[in-house]
Amino acid sequence: MKPVFGNLLGLKTSQIKRLDNLGRRRIPPQSIVSHELCRDMCALSAETGRQIGLLIDRSGKITQVLAGEVDRILIPDLREYRLAPDRLRGLRCVHTHLNDEQPLTQDDLTDLALLRLDLMAVVSMTSAGLPAAIHWAHILPGAGESTPYRVMDPIPPYRPEIGCIDLIQALEAELARKKIDATGPPGAERALLVSIFTGPRQDTIDSLEELKELARTADISIIDTVLQQRKKANPRFLMGKGKLDELSIMALHRGATLIVFDQELNPSQIRSIADRTEVKVIDRTQLILDIFARRAQTREGKLQVELAQLKYILPRLVTKDTAMSRLTGGIGGRGPGETRLEINRRRARDRIRRLEKAVATVQKNRNQQRSRRSKKGLPIISVIGYTNAGKSTLLNQLTHSRVLAENKLFATLDPSSRRLRFPRDTEVIITDTVGFIRDLPKELMAAFKATLEELENADLLLHIIDIGNPRHPDQIRAVETILAELNLSGIPTFRVLNKTDLISPEDRDTLIRRLDGIAISALDRSTLKPLSERIEAAVEHLFNRRGTARRAPKVGN
Repeated sequence: MKPVFGNLLGLKTSQIKRLDNLGRRRIPPQSIVSHELCRDMCALSAETGRQIGLLIDRSGKITQVLAGEVDRILIPDLREYRLAPDRLRGLRCVHTHLNDEQPLTQDDLTDLALLRLDLMAVVSMTSAGLPAAIHWAHILPGAGESTPYRVMDPIPPYRPEIGCIDLIQALEAELARKKIDATGPPGAERALLVSIFTGPRQDTIDSLEELKELARTADISIIDTVLQQRKKANPRFLMGKGKLDELSIMALHRGATLIVFDQELNPSQIRSIADRTEVKVIDRTQLILDIFARRAQTREGKLQVELAQLKYILPRLVTKDTAMSRLTGGIGGRGPGETRLEINRRRARDRIRRLEKAVATVQKNRNQQRSRRSKKGLPIISVIGYTNAGKSTLLNQLTHSRVLAENKLFATLDPSSRRLRFPRDTEVIITDTVGFIRDLPKELMAAFKATLEELENADLLLHIIDIGNPRHPDQIRAVETILAELNLSGIPTFRVLNKTDLISPEDRDTLIRRLDGIAISALDRSTLKPLSERIEAAVEHLFNRRGTARRAPKVGN
């Protein structure tokens, strides 16, 4: 049996022993608590001047005895009792109240909802230290999020049989039905999207819309979004504790399996939030890395994504597994040995070194390919832009290719190169690159260095802009910021205004003048002629400047 949990300071040895003896009792499974145990708890509570509590499993076994203070009682970490969206904890909490306070306090009801206990019960006492009544409540599936529980009528302590097991099974059956009714494909994650902001609200709303698109790309079913404005972010939880508790209750009520934060969380924040909510927590960076891992098809792409993931995960590796603290032995391995956490970190660092060598080899191969292309004298045009702006669609239309193009973020991850021949037999190489995004994770910037270096040898950049997206000004700034970070701002760039079919002719003409761009619709080949003419003229100018005119060989007799 576990030792008594809580504050034992000032208790007599005989009182501690009596607390230990409470844990050896058994309770009929269909009863909240037995009448005899009620009397003993109240007598000990009156004698010690503290709240006394019990955690009881469904078989009637007491798993933990709790010793609290005059006005409160603490519940230990219950993560060893696993949860599922359609299951309760498998434990009920019964404790005493000393004063003439509200029988079930708000703290009791919050613990009931947050910890997903089977039941929460309070035994009120008379002035003589005898049990007066048992006040109890349970989680109520389908209730409002402000009160996701039902407070039942009190029952006398000499009749504590309420049919506990039958009630709990009925509650879990209702939770399971709510889970089945939830929207989204079977097996999909159901997420709450959260953003904590200190700046302008509209910027946060725009960023949250992009997070929704990322979630849909990752096949995540979005349950709801949560916004909180603060003067200063909480360094531990990012949001306030009260708001985090509301978020946890909402996750329980809606059957959420995942919470996604729009802000990047440091390792300690992820641990603190996950511990308090007991729901899987990720941030925007981790979501993008997951999408990249799904989309990578080539060996090169898979290497780069795995490297980025390991660099992100390494500082976040934590464990509380003390049972496996001695895993190495022999000479030099005596004593505490190497912990599981240390072994995991060492293996991650070893894998990172191997991946960095593999990526360096890829980089070397790419340099050799670029060198061969330079000897042929073919100009290189790189298509860049925000993710889902239509880069792959444009490449397919210009070169009659079949590169994957979908209406999703990061649909194309691996770069593609094709030859493009103009009417006057001028030939170029056109390359599609990975899409950019606001605040591109630094782990991805480092891992995809070999891919992004393709842009360094480009003679011309085609910046594809989705002008049908109301956030296109921010997307333009994001792409140009990344180009500046890569020292590519000096390469000639054409702004290509894509998806003009989604806006009015007046707005299109205004944007052409304001952005100095070329308007197209990548789905309509007839709109591409002005772009092709501009590209061909730029290539001819490039040939003239170099003093050579590389032409495609003519086919004939």
